[in-house]
Amino acid sequence: MTSDPHPPAPPFHVVLVRPEIPQNTGSIARSVAATKTRLHLVGPLGFSLDDRYLKRAGLDYWPLVDLRNYPEWAAFDAIHRTAAASNFKYFSARAERTYLEANYQTGDFLVFGSETKGLGAEFLATRRDSTYRIPIFEPGVRSLNLSNAVAIVLFEALRQTGLLSAPPLR
Repeated sequence: MTSDPHPPAPPFHVVLVRPEIPQNTGSIARSVAATKTRLHLVGPLGFSLDDRYLKRAGLDYWPLVDLRNYPEWAAFDAIHRTAAASNFKYFSARAERTYLEANYQTGDFLVFGSETKGLGAEFLATRRDSTYRIPIFEPGVRSLNLSNAVAIVLFEALRQTGLLSAPPLR
């Protein structure tokens, strides 16, 4: 929701495909604002961008969020298909390799699916080589909360690229 029509290139792009829970998206908005990461919301969304829970979870950080919104994957893909395939990392609880095995590069698109359906087996079928998971040790737990998963991956990407440095205390 930034007003700058040409903000500087973000270190990473977080892409949420069909997010359903406004509180998760609001929490993710706080993480991307803190790291100057661009947030892409790919619809259909399970909530309105005017949702009070979305705004409450994002607190007063929404003006700091570099937000892009797309009605569906085809619209997102039409704009970003020129990016190298190696710049797209997909995350699924059913992937074989872990997020620690990914080779993150500045400008990567970190793509996450909806809370209940993920990205889907059909979508990931042609993207297996660039799909990763966060390990879960308890077999009774299907997946992590979406906002937690995004934070884990985003901060690992920042760490690997050397962009993770603590700002001075205020």
